[in-house]
Amino acid sequence: MKTRLILAMALTALPLAPAFADAQINVSGSAEVKAAPDEIHLSVGVETRDESLDTARQQSDERISSALAFLRHNGVRDQDVQTDFISVEPDYNFNSSRTRPVGYVVRKSIEIRVTAVTNFEGILTGLLTNGVNYVQGIDFRTSKLRQYRDQARALAIKAAREKADAMASALGVKCGKVSNINVNDGGGGWGGYGGNWGGRWGSNYLAQNGVQNIASNDGAMDNSGETFSVGQISVSATVNVSFALE
Repeated sequence: MKTRLILAMALTALPLAPAFADAQINVSGSAEVKAAPDEIHLSVGVETRDESLDTARQQSDERISSALAFLRHNGVRDQDVQTDFISVEPDYNFNSSRTRPVGYVVRKSIEIRVTAVTNFEGILTGLLTNGVNYVQGIDFRTSKLRQYRDQARALAIKAAREKADAMASALGVKCGKVSNINVNDGGGGWGGYGGNWGGRWGSNYLAQNGVQNIASNDGAMDNSGETFSVGQISVSATVNVSFALE
């Protein structure tokens, strides 16, 4: 009898585990920050064809040289221009021969970082009259991406905390320590259009359209009429947070 009494007293003295000791609440929070782009990344290309490989290469070099000279003349720094792609391929007419080329195709592309965004339209149209015959991609970006992502992340975390507190209050409990968190960042750029050699080399529409809509250009830009707006880009963040319940 004494043994049973001692055991019952020991069990009564143990602290009762709280109802939500192992419970947690999982929430997500999202936020978006709008920013005006302060730089534009432009990808353009030159394609030349000729029966002679030497002639095709020479024509390509001349076009690229003309485009680079135009960029320097209009204030684009050398460090903001980079050759991105070079290709030399034989061109076959498979109806006549599958082994003897009828000519050669030389393709080169250059990547350009434009920091004077108000001059972008003049730079683009000027390139099309100074050797470039393909526009492969235009991407609006911000040089302050880290700053805007930090802002979006802070707002997303705040949203997640507010959501968790509201849900916990409705349950009659409180949020405790954070047990888990992960973050997904997004945005920071906006591409007007983009592509690669395979998607752009089959059509000359972009270059033809650009040339048809500009007057002759002797190497200087004409920004007398405002016809270009950079708009805004979106920088977003989503956080998933797990809170222990008290």
